[in-house]
Formats: sequence, C-alpha cells, structure tokens
Amino acid sequence: MKIRTRYAPSPTGRMHVGNLRTALYAYLIARHGGGDFLLRIEDTDRERYVEGATEIIYRTLADAGLTHDEGPDREGDVGPYVQSARVAAGIYRKYAEELIEKGEAYYCFCTPERLATLAHAVGHTEEDADGDGETKSIRIYDKHCLSLTKEETADNLAKGMPHVIRQNNPTSGTTTFHDELYGDVTVDNAELDDMILIKSDGYPTYNFANVVDDHLMGITHVVRGNEYISSTPKYNRLYEAFGWEIPVYIHCPLITDETHKKLSKRSGHSSFEDLVEQGFLPECIVNFVALLGWSPEDNTEIMTLAQMTERFDYKRISKSPAVFDYTKLKWMNGEYLKAMDEAAFFEKATPYLKRAIPSFTDESVLEKIAAMVKTRIERWDDIAPMVDFFARMPDFDPAILTHKKMKTDAASSLSVLRELLPVLEAQDDYSNDALYQRIRLFTEEKSYKNGYVLWPLRIAVTGKEMTPCGATEAMEILGKKETLDRIRRTVRMLEEGTVLV
Repeated sequence: MKIRTRYAPSPTGRMHVGNLRTALYAYLIARHGGGDFLLRIEDTDRERYVEGATEIIYRTLADAGLTHDEGPDREGDVGPYVQSARVAAGIYRKYAEELIEKGEAYYCFCTPERLATLAHAVGHTEEDADGDGETKSIRIYDKHCLSLTKEETADNLAKGMPHVIRQNNPTSGTTTFHDELYGDVTVDNAELDDMILIKSDGYPTYNFANVVDDHLMGITHVVRGNEYISSTPKYNRLYEAFGWEIPVYIHCPLITDETHKKLSKRSGHSSFEDLVEQGFLPECIVNFVALLGWSPEDNTEIMTLAQMTERFDYKRISKSPAVFDYTKLKWMNGEYLKAMDEAAFFEKATPYLKRAIPSFTDESVLEKIAAMVKTRIERWDDIAPMVDFFARMPDFDPAILTHKKMKTDAASSLSVLRELLPVLEAQDDYSNDALYQRIRLFTEEKSYKNGYVLWPLRIAVTGKEMTPCGATEAMEILGKKETLDRIRRTVRMLEEGTVLV
C-alpha cells in the first residue's frame, strides 16, 4: 500500500503552530515512506473564511519547505482539491443521500428555536475544534426527525423547508477505534451526537467532508490534533456505513505554552508568520516544531528537513503535552545563525543593519558589523539593540563604569580617559590593530591592566556594558572624529558630575 497523507487547512488566517506541526508530520510520514503528500483546502465554513488566507497557506508551506505532490495548484487524478469546488460538483450531497438510503442518515427540519431547548438538557462539553483552547456546550440531538415518515419528509422537502442532514448514530453500546499512539479507544455510543453532515446552506460540515474526501483521495494516514479523538468514532461509523477502509489514525499531543495552558491563537508567537516576523529562520521554526511531541532515536535536536525525513518514525510521537519553550527556540535559532555561511548571513542581516544604523551605507563596514553580531544573536531582531550605538551615542549611567574585576569606577575612568585622550588625538591610523597596539603600549607605559583602560574606553565610545565588539573594533568603525567626540563628551559629563541618563 502506498502511503498517502494530506494537510487540509481551513483558510481562516495565519498558520497556527499546531497546524504547521500537523502539516509537517503528515509530510514526514509520506516522504519517509516514499508516499504522496496532498494539500486540500477546506473552505466550507464560510463564516470563518478569511480573504487572502489561502495565499498564506501556500506561502507558509513553501517557506517551510513542505512541497505537496497534489493540490489546487498541482492537480492530480482525485481533484478538485478545494472543498467549495467539490460542493459545486455535488459530491457531498450524493454521499449524504446514499447514507439516507441506507438508514445511516436522515433529514432534520428542526428549527433553531427547538434545538436551543435541547442545550439545557445536556451538560456535555467537548474541545473546541478551532484550537483556541476553549470549551463549549454541545447539543445531543434527540432524534426527533428520525421518526418522520417518508411521506412527511417528502412533503417538507417539497415545501422547501430549511433542513440539514444528520448522521444516525446508535444510542446504546460502545464504539471502539484504534489510534497508533493511544491504542484502542472505546466510547459510549450514548455520547455520540447525531452530527450534522450537510448544513442548511447545502455545504458539508468539516466532519463529513473530510471523511468523504479522505476516502476519495486515497488517504491512508490521517494526522491531526488529539482534540479530534472524541469525534473519531463518528468518522469510523461513516467509513463503516459506506464499506470503506478506515485510515491509520495518528492523533498528536496538545501544544501548551510555558504555563502549561493550551497555546492560544491569540499568543504573540502562535503562528509561523509571527515567528518569522520576530526574526526566526523558517528552517529553525520547522526543526523546533518537529520536536513538539517527537524526537529521533538518537535525540538529535538540530536537523535539516532531509534529516528529519530520514529519521521520522511516527510511533515515537509522545502522548504527553508538548511545551512551546520560547527560550529553547531562541537558542536553536542562534545555533542556526552561527552555522550560516558568512555571505548568506550578511545578505539576510543587511536589512536589519540598515534599519538600525541607516547612516551606514558602506557595505564593507556593514560586513564587519555583521561578522561581529553573527555568533551573538539569537534572532534577527536582536541586531538593532546590539548595534544601534553606532548610529547614536546612547545616554548612560556612570555607575556602569564601576567594574569590580577591572577595579574601575567613575573617578578612575575619568582619570584614564583624560590621560588617553591626547594619545588618541595624536593617533592617525584608526584601524583596529593599530589602535589596539597603541593602547597596549599606553597601558604598559602607565603600568595599567588592559581592562582598567579598555573597560571605560569601550563604555565611553559605545555607552553600553554589552557590545558585540571590543573598544578598538568599535573605534575603527566609528572613525577618529566620532570616537574623539564621544570620549570628550563622556569626560565632560564626568567632570560635571552629570548623570548620563
């Protein structure tokens, strides 16, 4: 049997991390087994449809490197690959009516007012399928319309009465299904609502459409979040009613934030595009998301998509909730940045450098600054606060001149800077090496420790305790005039006893 998996998103906005993981695991299962990975757009929920969201899906999958074999833009033999187009073709209505003929479904003409009275009779809840971590009441339908005669049903249809088509589920006994991670799961049939298959607007529900489409598209392995476990018995009853083969189910664990609450769509880092905008590399995001519930046998953490494909075994997916550890993501991204080719890093870093220090246009200078930050940043957004001192000398509190190890304070720093200023004024060569050698000679002449001089000098020219470079490296980039202006300003402020904040 050739493996065929699918990713079937709804175009409702940016791709949530949980949805990206579903797509990734489906992709890895297919690629690891030499199978096909399909993309299907499930746009039948018109109330939640967001204009432009389909383009976001294509863009995210492309940026993540998850290429599909078949989809709306790569038609195969089982299209169309957009559900609204399948509605227009009459596919779902045909199969719903087939279930009615078999007694596995029926027309329901109940009004919203009548249905509302049922909600108070049942205190049952289920996880909201949209993944926002909330729960909501559901109605267990009382099968009222199942008792209608064929003549009554035909008369109602002839009158054009609004209606839906419901699944006819048993009210006694149990239903058991198998999941690759959770094993055999048994559900009491009394909990199975007669779910709607075709809505009053003629569109299929998600639950019905994905069963029909998965069968017609030959999907062998279904990957989805574990919030769908409670619905799976109803899906299986549809497969059995049609006499179709049930696919392999792989229900993935919940993704939580650091407080162990379900990662919400409202979180500032819950979507792929959120993370890209925060300065994370797409390939790192994919790597990190792969580890939200799965790990290879050798516990390697940094992997390319090709390496993940080679090592992926869905039986190693955990049932325990996966924590979205933002700190770990930043560390991982830092490792990716360190490993980048110098030229590629500079190309990606350039826009961030130019925004942080717009007056710097010399590419050779920008390359030097890029090299300084390459091993020190974890995200592209870390660049600006690290290099903004090149554009403007920041105000600072003279308390930062105090350094126990260097044995410096504001007073000693003022003394050293006064002594050093004429030496730097006389220095013409402001290259890093020449400056360093001249300052080392100065420290030897004065019998000072290097840090006793370089610590206040670096703060005097950068205004910061932490910088991606040493004092002389910063001075080379700033040039003689700007360097001396900054040192004189610092000396003046220290002499006046002004707090530099």
